Amino acid sequence: MKTQNIIAFSATLLLSSCGIYSSYQPQTSVPENLYGEEVAVSDTNSIGNINWRDFFTDPCLQELIEKGLQQNTDVQTAGLRVEEAKASLLSAKLAFLPSFVLSPEGGLNTAESQVSRTYTLPVTASWEIDIFGKLRNSKRQAKAAYAQSEDYKQAVYSSLVANIANTYYTLLMLDEQLEISRTTAETWKETVESTQALMEAGQADEAAVSQMKATYFEVENSVIDLEEQINQVENSLSLLLAETPHRIQRGKLSEQNFPQQLAVGIPLQMLSNRPDVRVAEREQEQAFYVTNQANSAFYPSITLSGSAGWTNSIGGLITNPGKFVTSALASLTEPLFNRGTLIARRKIAKAQQEEALLAFRQKLLDAGSEVNDALVSYQTSKKKKENYEQQVASLETAFNSTSLLMEHGNTTYLEVLTARQTLLSAQLSQTANQFKEIQSMINLYQALGGGKKL
Repeated sequence: MKTQNIIAFSATLLLSSCGIYSSYQPQTSVPENLYGEEVAVSDTNSIGNINWRDFFTDPCLQELIEKGLQQNTDVQTAGLRVEEAKASLLSAKLAFLPSFVLSPEGGLNTAESQVSRTYTLPVTASWEIDIFGKLRNSKRQAKAAYAQSEDYKQAVYSSLVANIANTYYTLLMLDEQLEISRTTAETWKETVESTQALMEAGQADEAAVSQMKATYFEVENSVIDLEEQINQVENSLSLLLAETPHRIQRGKLSEQNFPQQLAVGIPLQMLSNRPDVRVAEREQEQAFYVTNQANSAFYPSITLSGSAGWTNSIGGLITNPGKFVTSALASLTEPLFNRGTLIARRKIAKAQQEEALLAFRQKLLDAGSEVNDALVSYQTSKKKKENYEQQVASLETAFNSTSLLMEHGNTTYLEVLTARQTLLSAQLSQTANQFKEIQSMINLYQALGGGKKL
């Protein structure tokens, strides 16, 4: 008895070492300095763990995100993929159970002007015994595919939330730039009228008036361009919501509030927070079990089959009433002449497993790079913020001073023109920098795994 136990234990170890019963071991490490050497990591707090409703506090944006998560076609497609994977997993689980088939047959036999009727009502059963792990590895692969579909759905959620937020804040930036341009156009109109009055008083020439008018029309054209851009961005946001083009209700850029501390957490959290990273690891897990199945193909398949039912045709005799008959069969199939094909399949499976591992490692590196890019962009925008404020204040003073000097004849219209154009450019750049700061926060939030539907 001890000898049989030792043999069974040794066989189990041998099969495990051949990659039949082994289980996938999840990744537990990430590359050193994943976020970059300059990024200091102090604790596990991360803005990626914040619910998107707490990160995006604008009521109009929250309503848009809710609509997007309910109506977006990509989200609905991801949900259907989950259902498909769930059905595949159920099929893999049911493969462990025997299958039953009812195959009724009937016939008419004519001999010497006599007609005899025969019938058979058998129920056949077939059951594959999973000794060498083929079904088990297939079920584990299906389970990993189901988990991957859930992770993919979360990745779609995260991407959609970030896309809606970025598009929304693009609208707010364009709104503010439009307001600045309209105000500038009104100011230029007043300047043109003042210059016209100075010309009539003999204190300015026609060239000054013409140049002022040309600049005014240029600003008016920029207003028209901004209105067109706003319409295009509204259409893009409507598409994200799976709606027809319409005007988007929104707030103002100056009223937006975000968390003051943008904690990134530890890089190891990428393995659990980033749904696209988890998708890549699930792909690796599936490839692992495909390799196990390729190893299982070298071992025999054992199938039990049988049938039971009523028939009135036994051999060459026809009896009425029919009799109950049963049969049972066990079969063992061992691959002999197709080992070359099996070896090739195993090599392919191993190569695909290595490909999945490389793709996972690259996805981790991409994620770390995205965090670094977003952080640097945010820090750069913050540094420029105060400079833009001081620049705009200085240019406003310069414009007002040159305008007064021109009215009193101590400066030329070209200096006023230059001051006004420089001020407008600085104001538009200041608004763009404010948007860039918000956009970098959104990108950082997404890069850390934020935006999941909880």
